[in-house]
Amino acid sequence: MTSVCSVIFDLDGTLVDSAAAIQLALNHALSLHGLPVLPLDLVRGFIGRGVPHLMDCVGRQIGMDPSSAQFISVSNAFSARYARQQHGNLLFDGVIEALQDLQESNVALGLCTNKPMDAARTVLQHTGIDAFFSVVVAGDSLPTRKPDPEMLWAARDRMGPAPCLYVGDSEVDAEAAHAAGIPFLLYTRGYRKIAAEELAPWRIFDDFGALGGLVGCFVKEMPQA
Repeated sequence: MTSVCSVIFDLDGTLVDSAAAIQLALNHALSLHGLPVLPLDLVRGFIGRGVPHLMDCVGRQIGMDPSSAQFISVSNAFSARYARQQHGNLLFDGVIEALQDLQESNVALGLCTNKPMDAARTVLQHTGIDAFFSVVVAGDSLPTRKPDPEMLWAARDRMGPAPCLYVGDSEVDAEAAHAAGIPFLLYTRGYRKIAAEELAPWRIFDDFGALGGLVGCFVKEMPQA
C-alpha cells in the first residue's frame, strides 16, 4: 500500500534529548586523558552538526590543537564511547505514541541525523523506537552532512513518491530542509539557538500530541504524487 506521506525526523533534540548522553561520552574521553570536563549547557551548544564539528568546538574550548596526537586520541575515545552510550538518552514526552499514530495512519517514517550510524542505532534501540523507521540516513552514510541537502534527498528518495515532510529542531535542520525543498516542521523544545520564526518553518509545535494533526494538515495541503 502506498503511504499517504513520508515524514523524516531528525534525532537529537527532536525525538531524543541526548545532550546528557553526549556530555557523558565526551567527559569520559576527556577524563581518560587528564583533561577538564565540560558542563552540560556548554556541550548542548555544540550539538547538531555532527561529531567533527562537536570535536572542533571542544578543541577550541580547551585550547588544544585538533591535529595534535593527544586530541586525536581524545576524539577516538569519544567516538568509541559515543557509539555505545545508552544512559542519558531520553525520549521527549509523547514520542512513542505519536510515532504509533503516524504508522497506523499509513505514514512512512524515516530518520535523517548527523549522528554516526552506530551511535544512532544504539539510541534507537535503547529508547525502543528503532522498529518505526524504514529508512535511516546517518552522519557517516554520505560524504556530506546536514545542512547539505544530500542526506534529506537520500532519505526521501528511499521512502517512495508520496509527499515528504521533515521534522527537526534546529537551525541546521531548517537550512537542510529549505535547501532540499522539503517543508520543515519545527519542534521547539530542542537545541535551537534563535527565534523559531527566523527559521521560516511550515509549522511549529512543542507537544508531540499535536503531531498527528499537523501531518494530517500537511497531507490535505500537499498535492499527491
